[in-house]
Amino acid sequence: MEVTFHGQSCISFEANGKKVIVDPFISGNPLTDLSADEVEADFIILSHGHGDHLGDTVAIAERTGAMVIALPETIDYLSAKGVENGHPMNIGGNVEFGFGKVKFVQAFHSSSFTEEEGRIIYLGMPCGLIFTIEGKVIYHTGDTGLFSDMQLIAERHPVDLCFIPIGDNFTMGIDDASYAVNTFIKPKIAVPIHYNTFDIIKQDPEEFRSKVDGRVEIIQPGESITL
Repeated sequence: MEVTFHGQSCISFEANGKKVIVDPFISGNPLTDLSADEVEADFIILSHGHGDHLGDTVAIAERTGAMVIALPETIDYLSAKGVENGHPMNIGGNVEFGFGKVKFVQAFHSSSFTEEEGRIIYLGMPCGLIFTIEGKVIYHTGDTGLFSDMQLIAERHPVDLCFIPIGDNFTMGIDDASYAVNTFIKPKIAVPIHYNTFDIIKQDPEEFRSKVDGRVEIIQPGESITL
C-alpha cells in the first residue's frame, strides 16, 4: 500500500479499492500537488475543524459523494453546508469501513472554524487518527502538542507509519516531536508534517531527522511511502 503526502497535514491512500483522503487542505495551500476539483475520493477523514484541515471537504464531498468521517460537531456543521454523506465518530471509536479500520484518539489542540462574517464555530475535540489497513497501522497524530498518552496509544496499536507535526507555534516543534517519536510512539517510519506551509511554521526537517533514533522519511508533496 502506498500513502501519499500532499502538504501540510493532508495524506491519501487507496486500500481495498477505496480512495481515502485525510485533512484535504488544497485551495490556499501553496505547497500542495493537488487540485481540489480533480481529487477523487470515497472517504474524507478529518482530524479537526481548522481551515487548514477542513479545507476543501465540502466541495470534494459534494462532487464525489464521498463519505465524510469526523467528530459529531463537524458532521453537523458540514451537513448544514450541504454534505449529505457524513459519519460521526468520537474519541475511542473504532469502526471498520470499506478500506480498513479508523479509530479516533486524543490530540491536544483546538478545533473551530471562523466563517467569513467572523463568527467562530466550535467543531468538536481535535483528534489523532489510527488506521489499521491490510495488517499495517498508520498513526496520523493530527495537530497536537506533546502528551504522554501517545505511549498508551502506540502500545495498543504498534505503529508502522507515523505522520507527526513539527512546525511549532500551533503544534509540537522539532524537540517535542522527536521526543514523542523516540520515547512514546516508536514507529517503524516517522514522517514530519505541518511545517513550511507558512512562514510562522518554517522548520528544517533534517534537524528532526537528526534527533530521531529510528527511520525518518522526509517526503515532498506528491511523494509516497510504501508499506
